[in-house]
Amino acid sequence: MFSLQGKRILITGASRGLGSVCARAFAEQGGRLVLMARSKDALEEVRSSCTHAAQHLAVAVDLTDATALEGAVQEASAFLGPIDVVLHVAGGGLGLREPLISRGDVEKLFSLNVAAAAEINRLVAPAMMERGKGNLVHVGSVASTDAVASVGYNTVKAGLAAYVRSLGNHLAAHGVVVTGILPGGFKAPGNSWQRLKANKPEVVERFIAERLPRGRLAEAEELVPLIAFLCSDAAGMMGGCLVPIDAGEGKTYAVA
Repeated sequence: MFSLQGKRILITGASRGLGSVCARAFAEQGGRLVLMARSKDALEEVRSSCTHAAQHLAVAVDLTDATALEGAVQEASAFLGPIDVVLHVAGGGLGLREPLISRGDVEKLFSLNVAAAAEINRLVAPAMMERGKGNLVHVGSVASTDAVASVGYNTVKAGLAAYVRSLGNHLAAHGVVVTGILPGGFKAPGNSWQRLKANKPEVVERFIAERLPRGRLAEAEELVPLIAFLCSDAAGMMGGCLVPIDAGEGKTYAVA
């Protein structure tokens, strides 16, 4: 069994979607949280909805601004003390669907999906290594292994997967567990699948019929138990692992 009771947890992308769902679930399980995203108002709404709201902090920051991000991590550490867990949820395709993507757009995508996580890890991992324990958990995508999204998004999510595997190997000897999940399509408050279902339900229904053996999209809450496990002490042997949770969407699971 595993527990998040008393864990000091930093969550990025916490103002909506999967990040907000994890925030509420982790607070319910007894974690103390710092929530990061760009919108202070949205973060405060999530924080105030969490169990023991006064024990948590909302920090508004542009994750692609390295200077601002360093200050935000310092603020998080001052509030929580030693950080036990970082859950990297922030990411996305930024609506960039052009196959012949420009260098500038690649850099924007990389900054949000990979570099922000790498910078936070650079700032918090040394203290974890000194203590001999810590969990760095990354929300990737089935797009890291299957060409199911835009060229830019597929590219940076593949990069994030490589980063998790490599960093996981380097930090394992120090007791720091670096992992990731590879979700397929799922619904969460304000996420792209929820918007698509509202605006183009026929597209979503076709996707479900063609790609999902379960016959439905996952709900964000169905991802939380796996994420909570990876954030816990029970995940000690998972370093460098990327765990698919895609309801069979990935072509690895295709039936001939």
